[in-house]
Amino acid sequence: MHAVVVTQPGGPEVLTYCKVEKPTVKPGWSLIKVRGFGINHSEVFTRQGLSPSVSFPRILGIEVVGEVAESTNQPSLAVGQTVMSFMGDMGRAFDGSYAEYVLLPNDQIYPVTTDLSWAELAAIPETGYTAYGALLGLRLQSQDHLLIRGGTSGVGVTAAKLAHALDSSIQVTSTTRNAAKTDLLTGAGVDQVLLGGEDPLPAASRFDKVLDLIGPKTVKDSLQHLNPGGIVSSTGELGGQWNLEDFEPIAAIPNNCYLTSFYSGDVDDGVLQDLLDLIRNKQVDLAPAKVFKLAEVAEAHREIEGKHNFGKLVVVV
Repeated sequence: MHAVVVTQPGGPEVLTYCKVEKPTVKPGWSLIKVRGFGINHSEVFTRQGLSPSVSFPRILGIEVVGEVAESTNQPSLAVGQTVMSFMGDMGRAFDGSYAEYVLLPNDQIYPVTTDLSWAELAAIPETGYTAYGALLGLRLQSQDHLLIRGGTSGVGVTAAKLAHALDSSIQVTSTTRNAAKTDLLTGAGVDQVLLGGEDPLPAASRFDKVLDLIGPKTVKDSLQHLNPGGIVSSTGELGGQWNLEDFEPIAAIPNNCYLTSFYSGDVDDGVLQDLLDLIRNKQVDLAPAKVFKLAEVAEAHREIEGKHNFGKLVVVV
């Protein structure tokens, strides 16, 4: 089969499109014919050698949509069934989805019912589930004012659209460091755009809920801009910082406010199907910003690292 292999850490040029052996099915695992996958910032970090648990050579890719090709778990995973998978040790401890086929543990494969195209479906797994799960954790209510920090990322754009699908009365403000992306955000349904990324928010700004995709680098600032009863969800690490430093909860979290997070590695297949049903019933447009071929994965990595990236990038095989 064809795959994209990384033999050593480095820039996008280390993503090598080549022929490799097709995986052989083993007990407890099933072979998935890859139809598409999204490109994620975590895969960029791994390619750069910043994931200490990952050894090379490795086929990256932490998510996939496709069809069951061979299964050791029939009839639950019937051949030809449309499935989705993401996270776990995929693309890290074992080879991932940057290939024509991927071998996955049965308990990490989720059958789904959908009429979306492969390109549309490929934009959903990690990005859509993260956005949807984080929004559920924020316990959005009618008339809430939601701030999305890191609003031009794939998760940020998706979260803005899903928030309005959940309740059209929710006001969404998204941040961007690039003023040129203001029209793109408003075109995606964002109600208000706030210029700035990792900088402190304007002193007087207040929000009911904050989806902080920049993460630990900005969480303490986000907490200081909550209305009473407000919630910050630190879901993402776009700021490149993994841990909260010098964090003293009593001082950092205002009275009657809350800090939470969402981890997409804990997958609830019922919530996943609810997400797909919401997208269908509310006709949410989650079409990817750009679609690449398998041989163009290196180009997709250059795009996601560039200044002009907006929304979700996917590969269709």
